[in-house]
Amino acid sequence: MTHKPRARRPRVHRPHAPISTRAGRTEFLKINAAVSGWRDSYHWVLSLSWPRFALFLLGSYIVINLLFASFYALGGSCIADMTPGSFPQAFFFSVETLATVGYGHNYPATVYGHIIVTLEIFLGMIWIAVITGLIFVRFARPTARIVFSNCLVLAPFDGRLSLMFRVANLRHTSMVEAEFRMIYSRDEIVKEGEEIRRFYELRVYPERMITFPAALIIRHTIDDQSPLFGVTLETLEKEDAFFLASTVSLEMVMAATVQSQQDYAWQDVRFGERFVDVYTELESGRMSVDYGRLHETEAVPDPKE
Repeated sequence: MTHKPRARRPRVHRPHAPISTRAGRTEFLKINAAVSGWRDSYHWVLSLSWPRFALFLLGSYIVINLLFASFYALGGSCIADMTPGSFPQAFFFSVETLATVGYGHNYPATVYGHIIVTLEIFLGMIWIAVITGLIFVRFARPTARIVFSNCLVLAPFDGRLSLMFRVANLRHTSMVEAEFRMIYSRDEIVKEGEEIRRFYELRVYPERMITFPAALIIRHTIDDQSPLFGVTLETLEKEDAFFLASTVSLEMVMAATVQSQQDYAWQDVRFGERFVDVYTELESGRMSVDYGRLHETEAVPDPKE
């Protein structure tokens, strides 16, 4: 008599919670994305804000001590001069052991106590090494103190219509080998009738600067070769236009490359306006830069008036 093999039931995969990823002001919810491995925990910790990172350190420290305090409290008279079953005394003994302080008043009195203390010291050395590395990486990681204007302006410059944004270096040292880019995105209808999102890289001037000490206005000339040729406020709204400005430069103190970016919606484009001048030439030949006016604009005067 033969038995038919039972058909295997297909595994039912539970849907994972959406993963939130933010790019500028746009938030993406990744559904059915691959589950992060344990190695991604390092990246997760580094991406935490400083307040959350501090809570992570405090929480992991308390959890370790609570865990070993439970082992000591369950071990009876495993620690000399400690009241058997006293959780507060066991907790503070764990704190002293994890920090390798060793006041000498309490010490392991049984084999069980020696084993738990050995495990805690070993785990404590690993924990301190990992936390020290995380703190060092967070402090050593360079950041770009670069600010972009909160709007784009569209006005004539040197006789040609130009799209402009301002970018400023907030550090007290100059950036070097700075590169500037701008992406223009819009909805388009393809020949098949589907609506897709297309991206165009706009040619900007200046594209590169050997030194970037203070503030610059980056311009894109709108000519017949530009994707923005014939642009109006109505067309930007209809195509749901989106702009992304970026700068990559070398920070000299840390000798590391830093990047910063700013996104703009079509509502952030101001027609017929220009940025006010933030530079003032002093009598000594020096230049003053008013960072408080980086975002200020003014109407372009009519040349006929």
